[in-house]
Amino acid sequence: MIGELGVWLIFLLPLGSFLIIGTLIRPMLGSESRIAGRLTILAIAGSVALSIWALASVADNHGAVVFEPHRWLTVGNLDINIGIVLDGLTAIMLLIVTSVSLLVQIYSTAYMKGDGGYTRYFAYMSLFTASMIGLVISSNVVQMFVFWELVGASSYLLIGFWFHKPAATAAAKKAFIITRIGDFGFLLAILYLFYNADAFLAMGLNPLDVTDIHAAVAVGGVLTTAAAGWIAGGIFAGAVGKSGQVPLHTWLPDAMEGPTPVSALIHAATMVAAGVFLVARFFPVFESSEEVMRTVAIVGGVTAIFAATMGLVQNDIKRVLAYSTISQLGFMMLALGVGAYGAAIFHLFTHAFFKSLLFMGAGSVSHAAGGTFDMRYMGGLRRVMPWTWAAFLIGGLSLAGIAPMAGFWSKDEILGAAWAGTSWDSNLVFWLGLVAAIMTAFYIFRALFMTFEGEYRGGAAADPNAEAHDSSGPHESPKSIVGPLVVLALATAAVGWLVNPLTDFGFIPMHWFSEFIAIGPSHPLIEGGHVEVESFNRVLALVTSLLAVAAIWLAYLMYVSKTISPDAVVSPVRRLYDIVVRKYYLDDLYEDVLTRNLFYSKLAFGLDWLDKNLVDGIVRTADRAGRNVGRAMAQLQAGQLQGYGTIISVGVLVIFGIYLVFR
Repeated sequence: MIGELGVWLIFLLPLGSFLIIGTLIRPMLGSESRIAGRLTILAIAGSVALSIWALASVADNHGAVVFEPHRWLTVGNLDINIGIVLDGLTAIMLLIVTSVSLLVQIYSTAYMKGDGGYTRYFAYMSLFTASMIGLVISSNVVQMFVFWELVGASSYLLIGFWFHKPAATAAAKKAFIITRIGDFGFLLAILYLFYNADAFLAMGLNPLDVTDIHAAVAVGGVLTTAAAGWIAGGIFAGAVGKSGQVPLHTWLPDAMEGPTPVSALIHAATMVAAGVFLVARFFPVFESSEEVMRTVAIVGGVTAIFAATMGLVQNDIKRVLAYSTISQLGFMMLALGVGAYGAAIFHLFTHAFFKSLLFMGAGSVSHAAGGTFDMRYMGGLRRVMPWTWAAFLIGGLSLAGIAPMAGFWSKDEILGAAWAGTSWDSNLVFWLGLVAAIMTAFYIFRALFMTFEGEYRGGAAADPNAEAHDSSGPHESPKSIVGPLVVLALATAAVGWLVNPLTDFGFIPMHWFSEFIAIGPSHPLIEGGHVEVESFNRVLALVTSLLAVAAIWLAYLMYVSKTISPDAVVSPVRRLYDIVVRKYYLDDLYEDVLTRNLFYSKLAFGLDWLDKNLVDGIVRTADRAGRNVGRAMAQLQAGQLQGYGTIISVGVLVIFGIYLVFR
């Protein structure tokens, strides 16, 4: 069984890689040293091996390995601890983060070759991976918040990695600021836990320890429904920011300005997954508030369909995938909101593999097309890069929810859970999710057909917006890029039915995944037990699959056979199309109306006036008063002894007079 040191090493190995690259390799060996990439791969490979050991230990120990926390500091009668939670959710998340990160680093050695910031890139990637691992294993919400913020800081560095590009620096700042808005809610939830500390301590529980928060909900009587709702609401606000839920989603598409491997890691296994993980980690608190659960479900459903509509009209292949990520995160939140905890984490698990596959496939395509990501200048690449095409096809089928790919199993688990619900919000989010799933099948195959079918349309050489291009012509990517694609494609094809078999094969129990990550009253850290899972709805799965196939066929008719003209479809709804292309004007609202017009021109002007006239006026008045009083007192210091004697005498008489009056 893995020990506490072994779990800490999962975090410390990539952290050590970051420190060594930053303090030794980059200063001594230069900014393009290949050793940085090899060290990062070696460190994260060690984390993968230890994560597998941790997963096996959790399975052998019936759902959890318990470690004693370490006291960090004491505030009054409250201890703030540092420790590890190693349960089923932690073990699965560790496997996702480390395995996807490892494949991304291998891919990056070829993708970033020749870049002047090669060592800096791998230092940041090591820090990013370490931050996410630290968040996943944290046993205390203060400890968790530190790593939560470190994930945000790491993403800022990576999104703005090419800081010489104005678009990259703007995207990094946008991501950092928007996610801070949500993080303020998370901070309020932590403060509210402090506020309710006495109720926890009276029951022998620590209000900041994750397992004690679960226990408080399980035993009841510690938190009122209203208090639990406020805490859950604050946590969800943090998750909305990090996981790109409406209305704090606008940073996520702009994050494409970072290198493609960064996009693959952010959108598959780290930053955006952090928000879903946070809600899952505190799921018992959410369950105790019906209003918060309804809010989570509706926000998730709206996000799923809202982002899917924008994915329909994008021409940049990375932006298609970015809006797809937002939509799929909406699916996960939808599942959590309707109580399908197992289905949500299952979809997070499968999504990590097929979305990283699609992003790295997009990077491979850009490599072949000379550096452009605009699908209008691609086409015909299937014949020159069959490995990338096959991998992208598998990822596309999984995202579209076509059996037997991984996305089919997890998507239909979510829709089945929403369909089985009896409340109005379950019915609403089911239909939102179903329509979003149909749109998803269309836009991902639109991207695939525009990229790989037809005739080659010139690539970056024909793209007027391309900054630079490779004139060697389209070609298959090198093995270090294709290799991770093949591994992820195999995982995408297999993990769905391995994790969620419809029947009990003996060595693979039915629905073992949902039982493995069970939480709430059945959580192994509280009282061991099993979780009930909705049976797989085969009829619903068949219907949704047929609808997805119909959407794929429509994409084929529009972009391959050209039987249907896209312009003819758009013309009757041109105004709506323009609104969707402009992203519903939310970016204009945030950046132009709120930021430039309201904040800079009005609020900032008002604050500037207050600063100059009120704050500076008070300071100037205090300065004048001090100088004048000083001058007056200086007049008393004349150097004449008789004057000093007179003043002392008068002072003595005044004091004596006061004594006579008030004695």
